[in-house]
Amino acid sequence: PEETVTSSFASFIHAVRPEHLSKTVRQRSKRMILDSLGVGLVGSTTHVFDIALQYCRELYSSVAVSSVYGKPGVKLSPTLAAFTNGVATHSMDFDDTWHPATHPSGAVLPALLAASQMLPPSAKPNGMDFLLAFNVGLEVQGRLMHFSTEAHDIPKRFHPPSVVGTLGSAAATAKLLSLSTAQCAHALGIAASLAGAPMANAATQAKPLHIGNATRLGFEAALLAARGMEANPLILDDIPGCSGFSAFYSVYQPKPLSTSSDHHEFLLEKQDIAFKRFPAHLGMHWVVDAALSVRNLFINYAGSFSPSLIRTIVLKIPVSKYINRPFPSSEHQARHSFQFNACAALLDGEVGLSSFMESSIHRQELRELLDKVVVEHPEDNVANFDKMYGEVALLLHSGDVLTGKCDTFYGHWRKPLSKESLLKKFRSNASHVLPEEKIENIITMVDNLENLSDSSQL
Repeated sequence: PEETVTSSFASFIHAVRPEHLSKTVRQRSKRMILDSLGVGLVGSTTHVFDIALQYCRELYSSVAVSSVYGKPGVKLSPTLAAFTNGVATHSMDFDDTWHPATHPSGAVLPALLAASQMLPPSAKPNGMDFLLAFNVGLEVQGRLMHFSTEAHDIPKRFHPPSVVGTLGSAAATAKLLSLSTAQCAHALGIAASLAGAPMANAATQAKPLHIGNATRLGFEAALLAARGMEANPLILDDIPGCSGFSAFYSVYQPKPLSTSSDHHEFLLEKQDIAFKRFPAHLGMHWVVDAALSVRNLFINYAGSFSPSLIRTIVLKIPVSKYINRPFPSSEHQARHSFQFNACAALLDGEVGLSSFMESSIHRQELRELLDKVVVEHPEDNVANFDKMYGEVALLLHSGDVLTGKCDTFYGHWRKPLSKESLLKKFRSNASHVLPEEKIENIITMVDNLENLSDSSQL
């Protein structure tokens, strides 16, 4: 039969082998795994995580074999553990980001961790199996994002991980469970019927559910396919008059995914990932670095940071409605506010976990700075994570103007975090719930993942 886009993806999931992973891909994906574990662990300390965990523990209790981030001794059924850990990963908006824009790790890793614990001792996947399945989940997400030009800009309709992440989770789990080619195709088709969440729920407690649902529902899609459930075998193809995956995009141009017998170039090979230095929407990292730059200029100018000398703060940012929030009133709104993050960086000289505490958000001195903010949208500053910039200008009462600009923040794929910075972030995040010995054990285990005999140990 003629190959279709959907069948090509299914064939890739089924046929790709560990030797297809280059050294670069293995290394970059292990960095992603470590970072995602860290943000999931610190995310297990949040209120929204507690809500999700309480919901799962009260409503469902059977087949409790899979672990929960930050809760020693607590286990849930595999899909609910994936859901809860997915919520933890995105609870602070601290997880990795790719281009086109999505959060790839959080939609895949929790499902694979839960599935590894679900499988019987005789069928436990080893570390290389785990690493390959993780990369399959990333690859499917990335390829799907490239099917639409819309996906390259900050989205307006669907939150990307709720769409591509669900299919990525299905693909990764299907690979880990060694499903047949036909079952892999059905898993993608089933996942498409479980995908999608609107952007309007960004900056609310509902947003972390997008990642939790993506990893859980993709996992469930693979399990259903394994048990014989079928779906449309052309779900990824562009069929006129009958939307499949194309329903999520108005511009949709799918291409087959091919894998030769001896080589496959993963997208992660040529497109690295962005790791966040502080827990907020990725767009905030441009304005924070710009604000820190102009703050240093101000201190050199005035001897100290004195807000009373500032008449106006001008932010030059892309047009993106859901992250243009002049006066955020909650932690989730603050994580999605150009204005808040710029002013917090100016006032404190840094942005971190404590910046989004209620006491920090409602400080009088911060509110006074927010009152001085004026937003401009230059035509050349587009809402695209590969092209945008952040600029912060301080117009002083003296008439002087100081300006800071950031084209590429530290942590962006063009300016990756060093190994030392990534380890520092992981240790800091994990230390909220784990002792030092266990933290170092995780670092060692992820670093040597290819040699791990049983991935459920992770």
